[in-house]
Amino acid sequence: MPRFAANLSLLFANLPFPERFGAARAAGFEAVECQFPYAWEAGALAAQLQQHRLQMVLHNLPGGDTAAGERGIACIPGREAEFRAGVAQGIHYAHALRCPQLNCLAGILPDGVSGGDARACLIENLRYAAAETARAGLRLLTEPINHHDVPGFFLNTMAQGADLLDAVGSTNLYLQYDLYHAQRMTGELAATAQRHLARIGHIQIADNPGRHEPGTGEIHHDFLFRHLDAIGYTGWIGCEYLPLGDTLEGLGWMRPWAAQAAPGA
Repeated sequence: MPRFAANLSLLFANLPFPERFGAARAAGFEAVECQFPYAWEAGALAAQLQQHRLQMVLHNLPGGDTAAGERGIACIPGREAEFRAGVAQGIHYAHALRCPQLNCLAGILPDGVSGGDARACLIENLRYAAAETARAGLRLLTEPINHHDVPGFFLNTMAQGADLLDAVGSTNLYLQYDLYHAQRMTGELAATAQRHLARIGHIQIADNPGRHEPGTGEIHHDFLFRHLDAIGYTGWIGCEYLPLGDTLEGLGWMRPWAAQAAPGA
């Protein structure tokens, strides 16, 4: 049975971020995730989790200057010290929020940097982060992102991600499988999930086109949820989408699954 986590960076966007925890619980979520929690004090966010009996299941490592368009710095030579400081900050927040895993965004290939140099930098940074998170009792993920939404992003497909994991050679590095990004790049969502299942640490969903809630586009989410159950995926599924309207009104897609998961159903 799929288990859904509300992505608080995108859902309930009409509320201040700390108030989204309570809104997620009221909507029936038992878990949440977010992109970057670092603008808020870790203890205050931990209090929200405790108050609303929620589990934080994922957040990203610091992503550089995201306001300026950066989407991670792991592939950017010359910023290794900044990356390592971000790993330490991410671990601190993960421990405070009792979050078991962190996602590392590869970043956008900078002008003047060759693909080979960026890959070498990314591999070394992931080796470092995988070792540090392992020592901290956490799991590290990295995520392919489509190059239509984020032009120049260095890691685009699950096949590239699997090759990257082979190159890093860590038992503590997994892939984050975002169905929206995968649909935009390659399709074949069910077969891709099955092929890479052993290396998938987390799944996220959004429909295509538009990155809105399931049922608004071409992805057959109900089929995919049943398929993930059938192949043995037991992790959380993060709802990282942009609601077309009000978040609560757009949760109709989830209610049949919540009803099946209810005690006595």
